[in-house]
Amino acid sequence: MKTIQPLDEPNRIASLDVMRGFALLGILIVNMIAFHSPIYYYDPYTWWGNSINRSAYWFIDVFVQASFYPLFTMMFGYGLALQFQRSVKKGIDFYSFALKRLAVLLGIGIIHAFFIWSGDILISYAAAGLILIWLLKLEGKWLLILGFILFLLPQALISVVFVIASYTDPVSVTYFSAVQDIQSSIQAYGSGSFSEIFTQRMDDWLYANNPSSFILLMIALLPLMMIGAGISKLQLLEKAKEKKKLFLLVILIAFPIALALKTAPYWGGKNIAFTFVQDFLGGPLLAMVYMALIALIMILPAAVKWLRPFAQTGRMSLTNYLLQSIIGTLIFYSYGLGLYGEVTLQDGLLLAAGIFIIQVILSQLWLTKFSRGPLEYVWRRLSYGKIVK
Repeated sequence: MKTIQPLDEPNRIASLDVMRGFALLGILIVNMIAFHSPIYYYDPYTWWGNSINRSAYWFIDVFVQASFYPLFTMMFGYGLALQFQRSVKKGIDFYSFALKRLAVLLGIGIIHAFFIWSGDILISYAAAGLILIWLLKLEGKWLLILGFILFLLPQALISVVFVIASYTDPVSVTYFSAVQDIQSSIQAYGSGSFSEIFTQRMDDWLYANNPSSFILLMIALLPLMMIGAGISKLQLLEKAKEKKKLFLLVILIAFPIALALKTAPYWGGKNIAFTFVQDFLGGPLLAMVYMALIALIMILPAAVKWLRPFAQTGRMSLTNYLLQSIIGTLIFYSYGLGLYGEVTLQDGLLLAAGIFIIQVILSQLWLTKFSRGPLEYVWRRLSYGKIVK
């Protein structure tokens, strides 16, 4: 009986794995802030506004925040489209497999969100993926066109409404620090029992995933997955050498626009309105610049060798993503070292770099013995319904 099989080593797309690895580094840098501080409940510009943290926050805010999860999201869509295309070629039912695969991912996300760290993205990926799989019959160009339309129109409209509100009703878009919630987070994560941490984790997840926030996230994620799927069906990464002028054009046009949007809070106002512009318009545009830049770099023969550590880490992206959360919470929560709320942003940045280096080393060591990461194996085993080599 014909079944969908995972990609073997010779058929892997090196630039895709490098992008996943690169995205994991950026995601860790951003998530590190949430690991060690009550990020949901404070005004970040005031909280990190002192001389020690200001420059580090500016760097993360402009070049990292909201620019790496979109890159990872596009690669998620890319991967789903690859599996769809392979199933079509083999005459295999893609949808039963995809539904099972996304259901397993949802289960992993639930465990991650409620028992490890509240900032999980896998639940949202599974939800958006359930919509995406029914759109994969579209041609690559239409996935790209519709993806860009669905990305630009809602975000631009909401941005305009927010910016107008910032001038007509400034209070409505002003950051307010929730002192009680901040104190509750510090007490629970820094010195609370496992039960208190579980309760706080639930409260944080519900706060971040209220209906309006979840809808905004779906509006952000689905178009990016469609763009990634369109790039996959058009084989733009595989044809990077032929399409280098296109990638260069993306960089030259998108980078200045992305930089202007990413710095919006610093020239427009440090409030929710300009942060939305920064994160939901500027962030994904900068992610596309990063993608185009990596695609161009990977044309160079030496790049495949020098960026192999990123590729190896990216091949184990699910394992490394959850491992980051496990390490981060063990360092900062009370059942570990209990350092929650006690580090500077610069220390967190250095810690993220150190953890990622360890992950690069562990990934390379692991892949010398095994063909995929441990969680990748579990995900595939449950998705394919049989042992896959």
